[in-house]
Amino acid sequence: MKGKVAVICLCYNHEKYVQEAMQSVLEQTYSAELIIVDDASSDDSVQRIKSFIDHHPNRNIKSIFLRENIGNCKAFNKALELVNADYIIDLAADDRLLEDRVGEGLQNLERDRNIAVNFTNANYINEEGEYIKTHYPVDKKNHSTIPVPEGNLFYQILQRYFICSPSMMYRSSFLKELGGYDEDLAYEDFDIMLRLSRQHLFSYTDKILVEKRVLSSSMSHQQYQSNNKQLASTLKICYKAFDMIQDKRDKKALLRRIFYESRQAFLHKRFILFSAFINLGLKTILQK
Repeated sequence: MKGKVAVICLCYNHEKYVQEAMQSVLEQTYSAELIIVDDASSDDSVQRIKSFIDHHPNRNIKSIFLRENIGNCKAFNKALELVNADYIIDLAADDRLLEDRVGEGLQNLERDRNIAVNFTNANYINEEGEYIKTHYPVDKKNHSTIPVPEGNLFYQILQRYFICSPSMMYRSSFLKELGGYDEDLAYEDFDIMLRLSRQHLFSYTDKILVEKRVLSSSMSHQQYQSNNKQLASTLKICYKAFDMIQDKRDKKALLRRIFYESRQAFLHKRFILFSAFINLGLKTILQK
């Protein structure tokens, strides 16, 4: 294997975990470049990042320290401009890569040039790094006990969440062709998965290769709160998906997603967004 891999590690107030995340990149069995981006943290993250870099002077580490907080999508794209690698992993500074993540992903992606994303199983861990559960249930050999789809996944990604996004490894040329993450959104994974899967293949490696930390302060735990922008971004993504659907199966998948998100909007008293989702659902139903 000769492919180059870059890991973009995004940090915002992750002083407790950022060195652990960076260390997990350096411990890969297949060497990868590390690009660490601090998005104007207000805690001790910057000092811990600089200290880590100082203690590893001979390792391939680049750093970006932003003076104002610009959010995940814009921060990632800043790092993407520096990438000269064939493949990219987006690593949150509170998560960890297991030592074979890069090598396994590289081996998988190099077998077919139309694969845009390789994803894997993952462990969920708590704030102390203790095991909670696996993303997909596993047997005694850590193989998934349920079928995990791969290949053309657009309609499946559209209708339901099933890919653990921290486990994804991108083919950088496809990611750059799309202009990276959409900077008008509050989060990136649902949108970038849809846009990539519309044109390219996704592949699954049936191994646990990532550890995702579950925090009460994480975006996923706050997405339906009244002041959170994620649900509005989900609405924007669904409108983008409306323009991408090609057949009845896609249409059914979009309606299933709209039903789920509109129900969440109603339950959390986000009535303006609830109305907007209903309007999109009606538009979808009436589309010929």
